[in-house]
Amino acid sequence: MGSDSGERDVHEQDVLKHLLNVESHASVLVDDAQAEADRRVAENEKENRARYDERYSLEAAELNGEYEKAVLAVKEDYKQQLKAYQESLAVMPVHGDTFSQLAERLFFGDR
Repeated sequence: MGSDSGERDVHEQDVLKHLLNVESHASVLVDDAQAEADRRVAENEKENRARYDERYSLEAAELNGEYEKAVLAVKEDYKQQLKAYQESLAVMPVHGDTFSQLAERLFFGDR
């Protein structure tokens, strides 16, 4: 009976060692899987960031181009309006004598 108990103890120890080895191996597999998942997530984030930056740059360049065109158009319109105003002033008659008489009357009254 003693040897049966000893064999059972050895067998139980072998089973426990085997289970500990399986658990250790599973732990390594989980760690490796987590490391791989972290790597893939980081790689995916990097790719997504690169795509975002590229698209953002393209959109920003396009909008900036439109802005520059709009600014140039407004400046050109302003120049044309200013030129037209200056031309309209140039053709208006100047009544210097009449203005001087009016100013004299308004500031100094009838003396």
